Amino acid sequence: MSSVFFHSLSLDRVFEITGSNPDGLSTDEAFARLRSVGPNRILAENKSSPWLLLLQQFRNVLIITLLIATVLSAFLGHGMEAAAIAVIVIFAVLLGFFQEYRAEKAIEALRKMAAPTARVLRDGKETVLAAEGIVPGDILFLATGDRVAADARLLKSSNLRTDEASLTGESLPSEKDTEAIVAAEAPPGDRKNMVFAGTTISYGRSVAVVTQTGMLTEFGRIAAMLQAVESEKTPLQKNLDRIGASLAKAASVIVLFIVIFGFIRGQPFIEMLIFGIALAVAVVPEALPAVVTISLALGVQRMVNRNALIRRLPVVETLGSTTVICSDKTGTLTRDEMTVRALFVSGRLVEVSGSGYHPEGDFTTADGSALPGTLRELLLAGVLCNDARLRQDSEGKWTIAGDPTEGALLVAARKAGIDEVLMRERHGRVDEQPFSSETRMMITLNRSGPSLKAYIKGAPETVLSQCTSVMTDDGIAELDEKMRTALFGEADSLGKKALRVLGFALGEVSDIGSASQNMTFIGFAGMIDPPRSEAKDAVRHCMDAGIRPVMITGDHPLTAEAIAKELGIFRQGSSIVTGVMLNAMGEEELRRSVGAISVYARVAPEHKLRIVRALQKNGEVVAMTGDGVNDAPALKKADIGISMGITGTDVSKEASAMMLTDDNFASIVAAVEEGRGIYDNIRKYLTYLLSSNIGELGLMAGATILGIPLPLTAVQILYVNLATDGLPALALAVDPAERDIMKRMPNDSKKGIFSRSVLAFMLAGGLWSTIVNLSLFQWALSSGRSLQESMTMTFVSLVLIQFFKAYNFRSEKDSIFKRPFANRWLNLAVAWELLLLGLIIALPLLRGPFGTCLLTLEDWVILTAAALTVIPVIETLKFMLRKGMFNPLLNGKR
Repeated sequence: MSSVFFHSLSLDRVFEITGSNPDGLSTDEAFARLRSVGPNRILAENKSSPWLLLLQQFRNVLIITLLIATVLSAFLGHGMEAAAIAVIVIFAVLLGFFQEYRAEKAIEALRKMAAPTARVLRDGKETVLAAEGIVPGDILFLATGDRVAADARLLKSSNLRTDEASLTGESLPSEKDTEAIVAAEAPPGDRKNMVFAGTTISYGRSVAVVTQTGMLTEFGRIAAMLQAVESEKTPLQKNLDRIGASLAKAASVIVLFIVIFGFIRGQPFIEMLIFGIALAVAVVPEALPAVVTISLALGVQRMVNRNALIRRLPVVETLGSTTVICSDKTGTLTRDEMTVRALFVSGRLVEVSGSGYHPEGDFTTADGSALPGTLRELLLAGVLCNDARLRQDSEGKWTIAGDPTEGALLVAARKAGIDEVLMRERHGRVDEQPFSSETRMMITLNRSGPSLKAYIKGAPETVLSQCTSVMTDDGIAELDEKMRTALFGEADSLGKKALRVLGFALGEVSDIGSASQNMTFIGFAGMIDPPRSEAKDAVRHCMDAGIRPVMITGDHPLTAEAIAKELGIFRQGSSIVTGVMLNAMGEEELRRSVGAISVYARVAPEHKLRIVRALQKNGEVVAMTGDGVNDAPALKKADIGISMGITGTDVSKEASAMMLTDDNFASIVAAVEEGRGIYDNIRKYLTYLLSSNIGELGLMAGATILGIPLPLTAVQILYVNLATDGLPALALAVDPAERDIMKRMPNDSKKGIFSRSVLAFMLAGGLWSTIVNLSLFQWALSSGRSLQESMTMTFVSLVLIQFFKAYNFRSEKDSIFKRPFANRWLNLAVAWELLLLGLIIALPLLRGPFGTCLLTLEDWVILTAAALTVIPVIETLKFMLRKGMFNPLLNGKR
């Protein structure tokens, strides 16, 4: 039955397919079906064991290279080097394991949304069963507050409304209609004759026949999509994989080169192997995994202060490359608080300012005239024909208890100074007729002095049909056909603005039974879930930064368009597409069209997934925001999934990579700004680290080719790679962001971190370091200094050059002399490393393991002067880049 569209069939046909009837199933038949279809629960397919997740962390090329270096170092007796590299490997592996293990919890969160028990008809009796025992064909009883146990077709209902926000994105409870027959292709939000597993009954009661259970329910389909979606690697992870592969190849070539070269020169095999390993250690930046991880963690701490909680470290960098933000509407771009925007009374339109449940705002007429005298009567009707309550908590926040639409009417009345509590005491309710989907109106009977007044609230056409007169500032007037047609036109006009329109009427009656005739029409109220006040600025900042915001919602197209236009998401030349239209599109057509579509309405979970995939095929780096279960598969597939911390479901949080702690779309902009700063800083420290490794490699390879002793010991190389390179690199990770960071286009993920300008800096710094240190080593040997003293001088010179390069690499365009010491962490790192360098040279306890000796003051002056020569080299390169001298070569790339 997985391909049957039960919402499009008659009840007789539904009973025929499910093999059921209004009397339900027998216990024996139900058990037989349970054995056939399985229990009614979400299954966790292909769940990875913790041990398998741990082993998968060792598939990283850089990790494998470091492990090989660890084993070879230990085999050759270099215990210190082996231990240091092993610690780094364990740190990186455990971090990756815990991130992926946490991601496995998404399906567990989805399971928790299932109902624990359900009331069904078995053997002709109402019985309470564990929800897992429900099967297709069971007759289900539902009442207010119940969580639906399975997808079911309605048989009977009374005033039934369900909360489907987590499934469809609808901000208001969905009104159900037993008699409706819906098109087969209709999305879940339009299936008025169905209830869905995991949703709740917000009002009314019903009887329904179960059509789908377990993984065949709408929730089950979402779980299946979650299990099928493969998380994309971030641009940083892809770059590091490429770096690791390249360095592994380089290390292999170097070892092979040394062995062959040694054979030609007649050197012993073990000596050749040690040379090869020393050079391989020089190639691999052992500090890189630790620096990347720690720097991302520091970025996460800063982002927490800006209301963005990162759940997976590598996606921090992805924010800097984001080109499209696909956002859900309800609760993300909007407040999820219904608000009265317009009132039509006495032939005039009154606009109401303010948004949400905070009762502050003004009333103004569209033409600037005085407010209608009958405005108070309209607001009073909204208060009395109303069951909601307005509350203020201890922190001053306003909330409503009851229906959001009724809550909006109370807030509008409060803005006009009408206290609903006082009015309800003064005009006590005598009788009522609740709203129902059949009558489409609510009636209350209230005391008005010695007489009784009936107040009606409901659909405009229903309320107008009960009225024979209309209230105006000049008194009560007859409601003729011309005026009735004009009022219908006003209601349609408000509806086209995506406002939910309610009509109001009153009349003096003797009892509630006579309240459906000869009533007096008061006016209309139009309301909407308004955009967040800060969301409009956030959308504008996104566009300034070259990021295109896209709205994807399960709500009505008119509502989506109105909100999108108000926020600036929907602009001239863009288009709106519905779920039905998406179904008619092939994958290639969607890929071609997706760049011009700004709003998607009435979409299902698989549509969101298709949209994200189509954008990614076009090379976009996609961020997807959402808070409902329906968002989870797309959140997992997106380059960066962003969930809501307050209103978000556990499912969406577990599937996401980032969570907004204040549910504020504007916080995404702050996170993007922070992400761009982190991306820039990653470029800085990778340029610095790999430039240093080029310098070391050139030094060691040059010495081998020239046939002179190696200028550095393995311990010295490892110390430079881990300590001297590591701390300044971490300091570069917290370098202050440039001021124009949110006025630039997003970082191009296709080009990767290593643009041609970055490669130019790496090569210039690395090659100059090679030239200076190799020349220094040869000069020291030729000047009569011992091998140990010459190696010590080369070691110190290499460290000093690294420090000067760290300051130079703070910016690709600004001179080192422009605020040179603005990064206090870099200042502290260099000062600390200079102290350690002095101790390694001065203390006999450290001179032995590091193979160093004391240096004279003259030696220190020579070494400092040699190291300083790297500054004019890098400054010259920056000057040429600023003047555009390399533009033809770089093709405009950074």
